[in-house]
Amino acid sequence: MVKGTKENVYVLGVGMTKFIKPRGKVDYTELGFEAGVKAMLDAHINYDDVEQGVACYCYGDSTCGQRVFYQFGMTQIPIYNVNNNCSTGSTGLFMARNFIQHGQADCVLVVGFEKMFPGSLQTFFQDRTNPTATTNLVMKETRGITNAPGAAQLFGNAGREYMEKYGADLKDFAEIARVNHAHSVNNPYSQFQDVYTLEQVQDSKMIHSPLTKLQCCPTSDGGAAAVLVSQSFLDARPHLKDQAILIAGQCMATDSPNLFNKSAIELVGFSMSKHAAAQALAEAKATVDDVKVVELHDCFSANELVTLDALGLCPPGKAHELVRNGDITYGGKYVVNPSGGLISKGHPLGASGIAQCAELVWHLRGWANNRAVEGTKAALQHNLGLGGAVVCSVYKRADGSAARKLSDAEVAAKTGLGYNPAVQAKGFTKQQADAVRSKKARSEWALQDVETKVESRF
Repeated sequence: MVKGTKENVYVLGVGMTKFIKPRGKVDYTELGFEAGVKAMLDAHINYDDVEQGVACYCYGDSTCGQRVFYQFGMTQIPIYNVNNNCSTGSTGLFMARNFIQHGQADCVLVVGFEKMFPGSLQTFFQDRTNPTATTNLVMKETRGITNAPGAAQLFGNAGREYMEKYGADLKDFAEIARVNHAHSVNNPYSQFQDVYTLEQVQDSKMIHSPLTKLQCCPTSDGGAAAVLVSQSFLDARPHLKDQAILIAGQCMATDSPNLFNKSAIELVGFSMSKHAAAQALAEAKATVDDVKVVELHDCFSANELVTLDALGLCPPGKAHELVRNGDITYGGKYVVNPSGGLISKGHPLGASGIAQCAELVWHLRGWANNRAVEGTKAALQHNLGLGGAVVCSVYKRADGSAARKLSDAEVAAKTGLGYNPAVQAKGFTKQQADAVRSKKARSEWALQDVETKVESRF
C-alpha cells in the first residue's frame, strides 16, 4: 500500500452524450469529442490545462484514445487507453485520481466512449482462452448452461441463489426494474424513457429466469467525460469551488478466492464489491447512513439486488426487504439509480462508470433539480466488470455541506455550456468547442470526422 500524504482530488467538470441504440450512426470520435468538450466547458478549462489523458473503451483498436484526444489538441501529454470490461470508465477515474493524489498531475481529463454492436455481448477472439472461462466453467458445473446470453445466465443464476438462500421472489427483481424505468423519465441522456407497470416488467420476454427482457440493460453507443483536479489547482480558482465535488473515498478491487467457491452470487463479484465499498466508505470517513444517492451497476435487476447487499445498504440477506419497503426510490431510505441505471440509461461499456460519476456530481451540486434528493451530503458509486474489477467511490461537496437545489437559470449562469446539462441533453456551438481546444498545439486534420457534421450536431 502506498503511504504518505495524498492530495485531495475533485471532479471539476463532467459531460455526456445521450446514450443511443448501437446503429452505427455516430462514430466513437464524435462521442468522445462531444463528451470531452462538454466536460471542459463545465470545468471552465482549456485543453492546455490538461496534463494527462485517460481514454476508456472496450470495443476499438489500441490507440482510439489518441484519436479522440487529438481533436482537443496535440500537446504531447501522456494518453492512456483503458479496457477493464464493464468497469472501464470508473477504472479511468481511479487512475486519474491516483495520478493527482501522488503528484503526477494537477488536471486530468478522462473520456469514456463506446460504439457497440447490436444484441448481447459477444466474444471476438476464438483462438485464445476467454478471461472468464474459469467463471463459466464453475457456472457449468453448478447451474448448467442454457442458450440464453452468457451474462444473463451468470447474473440470473445469482438472483436464483439469492431467492433460494434468503427468500426473495420474482416480484422483487421486477420491482427493481420498474423503479429504474420510472427514474429514467427525468434523465434526458437515457436511452429509454418508458414507464412500465410491475406486470409489464414481469410479463415481458423471459431471458433467463428471474430475468425478463425489461430487467436487462441494452447495448448502447455513448460517451461521458470528467475533469479531475488537485486541491492546489482548485485553490488557484476559488470561484469554481462551489461546483467542485470531492472524491472522498475510492477503492478499486479484484476477485478473491471466493470467486471459485461454487456460489453463483460470488461469480458476479459479490466479495470484491463488498470489499471495495467498505474501503471507499472508510477512506471517506462515512457510513451508508450518510449516503442518500447511489448509482450502482444494475446491468441486470438481479445484480442490483445482490449489490444492495454487497454494499451494505441492508443487513445481509435482506436486499429484497429493502426493495419491498420502497427504500430504493424517492421517499425511501436511499434513491438508487436516479439516472435510470444501466437498465434504462443504457450501457456503453467505456462510458458507463463516468456517466454514473456525472449523475452524482449533478446531484451534489444541486443541479439535478428534476430528480433531486433533499439533504444529499454524500453519494456512493459502484461500477462492476466481470473478469474481474470493481470500483466504488464516495463523493461529497468540497465544503462538506448538503446540496442546495439550484434553478436551471442559476445553473446556466454558472456553467460554460449556457444551460443546465443535468436536465437538458443539448450540444454546444462551434465557438464553444474552439474555446476549449488547445491554443498552443492543435491540428484541423484531427477534426476530419466531426468537421463536416459540425453544423448539424452543435
